[in-house]
Amino acid sequence: MPKPYPLEFREDVVRVARNRGPGVTVEQVAADFGVHAMTLWKWMRRADIDDGVKPGTTSQESAVLREARRRIKLLEQENEVLRRAAAYLSQANLPKRIYPLVKELAGDGVPVTVTCRVLKLARQPYYRWLDDPVTTAELAEAHRAHALFAAHRDDPEFGYRFLADEARDAGAGMADRTAWRICRDNRWWSVFGKKRARARKAGPPVHDDLVNRTFTATGPNRLWLTDITEHATGEGKLYLCAVKDVFSNRVVGYSIDARMKSRLAVTALDNAVARRQDVASCILHSDRGSQFRSRKYVRPLGRHQMEGSIGRVGAAGGNAAMESFFSLLQKNVLDRRTWATREELRIAIVTWIEQTYHRRRRQTALGRLTPVEHETVMTTPALQAE
Repeated sequence: MPKPYPLEFREDVVRVARNRGPGVTVEQVAADFGVHAMTLWKWMRRADIDDGVKPGTTSQESAVLREARRRIKLLEQENEVLRRAAAYLSQANLPKRIYPLVKELAGDGVPVTVTCRVLKLARQPYYRWLDDPVTTAELAEAHRAHALFAAHRDDPEFGYRFLADEARDAGAGMADRTAWRICRDNRWWSVFGKKRARARKAGPPVHDDLVNRTFTATGPNRLWLTDITEHATGEGKLYLCAVKDVFSNRVVGYSIDARMKSRLAVTALDNAVARRQDVASCILHSDRGSQFRSRKYVRPLGRHQMEGSIGRVGAAGGNAAMESFFSLLQKNVLDRRTWATREELRIAIVTWIEQTYHRRRRQTALGRLTPVEHETVMTTPALQAE
């Protein structure tokens, strides 16, 4: 089943369709953006309902209804857990072991997560009990931890050595090092001990330069480039983060926002992956901007099994192929006129990328083909040659 189009892309297509010029049909706009006409009509109808132009259930109301149904189902499951638990624990002739009840409820369709939350149980011990019985070592560790906790509760000022002495007197033999490890894992520190600040994780490492200014690719989704540009409007600056496939010079994903945050780069990456899908082992090259070195940006790279690449310090041409695209955008759109609103400039950028750059502008490097034509012509031979 194909993945849905990104939300930002759908909104941009609807904006262009609503602001289309005289004589331009919705079918032509749909063809320019590579979507089916009926799909675009459906998007526009949904947008009219969400904006209150037409009657109907809005997307927000649908989400609220789905959430209400989910909550009702969850409440029914929680009520069933409480009812069965009360009946189970009221039987005086049975041992009060709660894990068999969790297993019984799971067999009747109540998720283990719900049962454990209602009964205030941890799931990990339940799954360990489900797989294997408690080992002798685990039982001995539990006795030691119980003895240490009892001593710590009675005398919170004791350090781990005194706690170990108290536990040994209670019959739970252990070495001082074992007592230290158990106290460390459970954070049972003396009230007179040194305050322990929460350890901070180091920032993400800077990626190596895997491109070395060689902007060529033997097939699609092998090497992507990304960067951020900005332009002023009457309402303030508008920022564009674009992702370009080096194989065909096609902009496979982009995001436009009024703020230059890490979210801008992450959204552009997610939009590109949603449209291309098969991106494992693809190299994504960028400059050393803070947005591309943030943790929020590094995590999606690993989730999509992509390889990050960052240009070297002081290398002016480290991302020249992406800057050449922004130079074209600057000449053809941004500097052509003064833009009063961000919305006006956004529509112009999206229209130029999807209609002109992708489908009408022929490039010498692509054999006088457009990016869309180059992918259509060259993708199959490229894949056959592997």
